[in-house]
Amino acid sequence: MSDELTKILLVAACALVDNDGRVLLAQRPEGKSMAGLWEFPGGKVEAGETPEVTLIRELKEELDIDVTEACLAPFTFASHGYEKFHLLMPLYVCRRWEGNMAPVEGQVLKWVSPLRMGDYPMPPADVPLVAMLRDLL
Repeated sequence: MSDELTKILLVAACALVDNDGRVLLAQRPEGKSMAGLWEFPGGKVEAGETPEVTLIRELKEELDIDVTEACLAPFTFASHGYEKFHLLMPLYVCRRWEGNMAPVEGQVLKWVSPLRMGDYPMPPADVPLVAMLRDLL
């Protein structure tokens, strides 16, 4: 055990599922850490926010869609140690939203069949979530 305290980073993520059972993946844009990897939309939980409030805010900022807390179903979580921090990431499933989805931050979006999600390179913390989603869907 090291004398340094491990920084815990709390990030909320959402598996948006369409009527065909496909999951939305977003590609991390150039200039961000892990650029080019595919992930579930979401973001850092800010001070004073719950993970649900974070997702409502992030999904509006990133995709221009409106989600209500009642439509966010807690599903599982990732706990992964990176070099500079430990990521704790609750993953929610959402099947209902309002608005026409658009990549507001210039990211590439793809609707992917659960059986094909493993074809997309993802950050290490996201990888174990794929099999769990595949079993759910």
